[in-house]
Amino acid sequence: MASLTVRQTLWASLETRLTPRWRVGLAVAACLLFPLIAPSEYWIRVAGMIGLYTMLALGLNIVVGFAGLLDLGYVAFYGIGSYVYAILASPHFEIHLPFWLLLVLCVLAAAGSGVLIGAPTLRVKGDYLAIVTLGFGEIAYILFINLDRPINITNGVNGLLGVDPPRMFGFTIGQPLDIAGLAVNRTTQFYYFILLFAFIIIYFVNQLRTSHIGRAWAAIREDEIAAVAMGIHTTRLKLLAFAIGASTAGFAGAISAGWSSSVFPDSFLFMESINILCVVILGGIGSIPGCIVGSAILVGIPEVLRDLRIYRMTAFSLILILMMIFRPEGIMGSKLRRRELLAEREPALDHDDKELSASGVE
Repeated sequence: MASLTVRQTLWASLETRLTPRWRVGLAVAACLLFPLIAPSEYWIRVAGMIGLYTMLALGLNIVVGFAGLLDLGYVAFYGIGSYVYAILASPHFEIHLPFWLLLVLCVLAAAGSGVLIGAPTLRVKGDYLAIVTLGFGEIAYILFINLDRPINITNGVNGLLGVDPPRMFGFTIGQPLDIAGLAVNRTTQFYYFILLFAFIIIYFVNQLRTSHIGRAWAAIREDEIAAVAMGIHTTRLKLLAFAIGASTAGFAGAISAGWSSSVFPDSFLFMESINILCVVILGGIGSIPGCIVGSAILVGIPEVLRDLRIYRMTAFSLILILMMIFRPEGIMGSKLRRRELLAEREPALDHDDKELSASGVE
């Protein structure tokens, strides 16, 4: 008991000393130094995938966590960004646009798609909105496969190959690089490339969360009728959430296409939307650090358990079930969110007990 008290005291003292700025600084330093201590290039690639999923989760978190809208077709925007980049930077049409222009076009194409799907569907709510967005995701996947005729745009199930790598300030990411006699391989270059844009998106989303737009989204999420009564234009702000979330996915899609040098339609199946949603839920809905932690768990655990193969998804499923039971607000979820979820759960349990008592079941 005494040892537990000492441990709690030390932890409280550490939390007091480590201010948010210190925590952010330590996290950034760890990310920057990771390639130097990684046991192999394989784990640097896994870390790059974590950065990519973090960007995707941050975009979905705007829609689901900030605005309270359930989007099950989010992977479609990821695919749109990837295909726009691949079509305009590959030998397929012999078009090779500059990277920065491609990035803008991918973001605009994904944002436009978000507005296109959001405008007619925001009249429905809850499960109905989820079904509509799910349908959009499936339509996008079918288009990726079948837009190879009569004009071959996506090259069907064969995908697009030979996609140009990003080129910034005269340097092509992935080309041989030597810094102070230390060779930096392609995987490490792309790791830092993804890390740079992940930091930019984290900063942007954090600023958005604390802005008047973020507070308006929170009002809509908590009580839309009250938000309307306060003069908040809910339709416009919901469309904005869809557009920004979609543009973030398009942004990540462009980076993914440049990294893998290829795009295939099977990368944008419905299960990918579920994986990204699991990242948001696991880390904590509405939590920015939660997106990072959730991505690390979702990408890292299957890789750590890769040797087990058969059991790795079972282990991951058990983790999700235990999370829903013991920490429903997520790993990095707020205390307020936990109190709200527990408050919702207790009346439901009381109602079930009353029904059992009325039926004579002990």
